[in-house]
Amino acid sequence: MKKLIERVRKRLLRASNPLVVRIYELTGLYPKSIHLYELAFTHSSARVGLEDGLHKSNERLEYLGDAVLDLVVADVLFRRFPFRDEGFLTNMRSKVVNTQFLDTLSRELGLDKMLQHTAGNRRNETSKNMNADVFEAFLGAVYLDQGYPKTYRFICDRILQPFVDLEELTITDHNYKSRLVEWSQRNGKKISFEVEARPERGRQGKITVRILLDGQTVAKATDSSRKLAEQNAAAYYLEHKLGQDAV
Repeated sequence: MKKLIERVRKRLLRASNPLVVRIYELTGLYPKSIHLYELAFTHSSARVGLEDGLHKSNERLEYLGDAVLDLVVADVLFRRFPFRDEGFLTNMRSKVVNTQFLDTLSRELGLDKMLQHTAGNRRNETSKNMNADVFEAFLGAVYLDQGYPKTYRFICDRILQPFVDLEELTITDHNYKSRLVEWSQRNGKKISFEVEARPERGRQGKITVRILLDGQTVAKATDSSRKLAEQNAAAYYLEHKLGQDAV
């Protein structure tokens, strides 16, 4: 009987909206409000207009998904490492919740290919920030559509378990800023991290940080906090400008 029900469900899925099928494949959950997912995959550059003259985008869902992901990861780490202090837990969370890793997850799940932007056209290549943002917006949509318990299980079972090795992360040094500062000191370079842009006072938004090496801007990154933006900018410079052998 269960097999028959599953076959009928699959037939119904195949006959329905392709986005419904894709959401089910990704989450194992049948979407209730497909418009939430359509919004999650709409970048602000798509310029999708509303009747009141405003434009819809995934930015609000991204804000919500970021908070949900932070909470779930914090909860998982709190339970997994009951005797470790706040500093350890915060450092571990930053190894999971950062632009580089979320960009990787977005590509692994194929979310980057689903993002609508630049006048509603899909492109094969998107930036790391856009990929990380659409991942968070997708989580925001899942949360609103399915509720916290199911979103928690989705993140644990389909994101953290297959893609995150917590034991390996405990011994992996992801403090890119510290590594870059150490490199600059060894090589007699003057390095500084400056905030280039931040949201207006009282408003939600991202912070852009730039790295200056001997007074010249060598890397930039944007993220939800100054600390994460500094880490992402340092990681980019280490990977793309210096190479692993230099550090």
